[in-house]
Amino acid sequence: MALTRSFKHTIVERVERDPAFARGLLDEAATLFLNSETETARLILRDLVNATLGFEQLAVVTDKPSKSLHRMLSAKGNPNMDNLAAIFGAMRQQLGVVLEVHAVKAQA
Repeated sequence: MALTRSFKHTIVERVERDPAFARGLLDEAATLFLNSETETARLILRDLVNATLGFEQLAVVTDKPSKSLHRMLSAKGNPNMDNLAAIFGAMRQQLGVVLEVHAVKAQA
């Protein structure tokens, strides 16, 4: 029988030892949101929250109930822009990063 590891456990360990990986996840989540791939973006953001702040601390920082935050970042979640801004703001602060948007003209 092959030994397997939990994906979520692997993410937590990688984020703890590799800050660039955590910043990359945040960047990827933001890029996916901007490219209308919202379900995947929410799931990546959820994994990042679990690996860093945790939902209880995120609730304190954003002044939103923990259960609501869990629902927002689920596959079927539907957070509004104010809630997304609060979540991204908390994660930016936690990771010490600034997000910048650079527009690239789409090729026809």
